[in-house]
Amino acid sequence: MGDSFTEGVGDDQADGSIRGWADRVADGLAVHGGEHVFYANFAVRGRLLSAIAGEQVDAALALDPKPDLLVINGGGNDMLRPDYSTERCVGLLASVVERAAEAGVDLLILSGPNPSERLPMSATFNRRGRELTDAIPGLIAGLEGATFINCFDDEELGDGRYWSEDRLHLNPLGHERVAAIVLTALGVATPTPPRGVPAAPRTRRGDVGYAVRYMAPWVGRRLVGRSSGDGRSPKHPGWSTVQP
Repeated sequence: MGDSFTEGVGDDQADGSIRGWADRVADGLAVHGGEHVFYANFAVRGRLLSAIAGEQVDAALALDPKPDLLVINGGGNDMLRPDYSTERCVGLLASVVERAAEAGVDLLILSGPNPSERLPMSATFNRRGRELTDAIPGLIAGLEGATFINCFDDEELGDGRYWSEDRLHLNPLGHERVAAIVLTALGVATPTPPRGVPAAPRTRRGDVGYAVRYMAPWVGRRLVGRSSGDGRSPKHPGWSTVQP
């Protein structure tokens, strides 16, 4: 459950589809267990945490059979809004914790990696991400079956070589690293990938090109109240079978 991070944006495949860390985790679990696993992914790019903690959680808990594990990330798109409220986002995540506990389902919460160093208003986005990340451990303190993975403070993921050209989404190497971190936390020891080629240094000309190609369309959508996820459906809205 989540937004573009969990949907897999940035991890493009040759056929035009996207993979992403969550798909990679499902593959890893199937390989490790030597048998198929059931996997659903309700994440849609652009979704705010209210939709993730609401309709996506509703859909996940309505699956038959009931899931063994819920995995959630969210809040990144909220942080891009001027009316962002850490208190509101913490409250939404707290409701997910409560619902998972009531349903008897294990819960894994991820904080997304920190893109703020490469974005305008970096100090603001860094502060908002820090506040939300720091609040999560307290939500699951003492709860069995609840796990928190802190990707926000993964210094390695802060390196530009893990990020796409849009500076907001991980590239395939970044998704591979997150998948390895998640699998290891789930008891499937998985090495993180080699670092690869260093990212090209930022230039003024590159920053101008970035603003034209990526920032301008984003501002345009905000002005008309649109989202990059409008009209999109989850890629796995029900149980799919992942073979080892």
